[in-house]
Amino acid sequence: MFANAEIDAICIDLDNTLWPIDEVIERAERITFDWLADHYPRVTSKHDMESLRRVGRRVAGRLPQLRHDLSHLRRLAFLEVAEECGYGTELADRAFEVFFAARCEVSCFADVEPALSRLAAAYPLLALTNGNACLDRCGVAGYFVGCVYARDVGAAKPGGEIFAAAARQLGVSPAVILHVGDDPVADVRGASAAGMQTVWLNRSGQPWQLSECAPNGQARDFDELLQLLGVAATDAAGSASVD
Repeated sequence: MFANAEIDAICIDLDNTLWPIDEVIERAERITFDWLADHYPRVTSKHDMESLRRVGRRVAGRLPQLRHDLSHLRRLAFLEVAEECGYGTELADRAFEVFFAARCEVSCFADVEPALSRLAAAYPLLALTNGNACLDRCGVAGYFVGCVYARDVGAAKPGGEIFAAAARQLGVSPAVILHVGDDPVADVRGASAAGMQTVWLNRSGQPWQLSECAPNGQARDFDELLQLLGVAATDAAGSASVD
């Protein structure tokens, strides 16, 4: 479908596009809870994991203007817990670092890294995320020319600011950028409104339900994305070719 389209660069979402995120966050919260039990036991004598999540949701609900900065919101939640339990503010930074280290221990879907290697040989790849995953810590930095974070732009997808920032960083028109992501609203509707081409990464095979827009293409996984783009398997020299 895209083999003859003009595509000069590709933006790629991270969470739930390169790796499943729910189990990662669940594990990171468990590790952080166990660490708090060892280092700040008054917290875990007062809270279980679900009540700590409620603190986080309460903080986020009070501060919708910060929804683009998940790291800051989580630190603020830890600060609230520290004050509630009679601890100093250092708890927030220490607990966040424990959480963040575990949050960046991700396992990519099996199809992702072989495909990223091929795509990176054919196009500049730019990560684009509302989340806070660190490319280096997640082990995928080598495939990308950079990452645009919602927290740095000050606005999250589907807002146009983050897509405009991606186009500026890539130095090309939005019209020749392909954005790939799993979220119909944040990724497809947002990127389409910003003038980009889109592929909906639809691993579960769900029907498209937005009437106001549609992706230029759909892929069940990154192997299908390669087929859409006409990117062939690596050649004997190890570089990718484009049909």
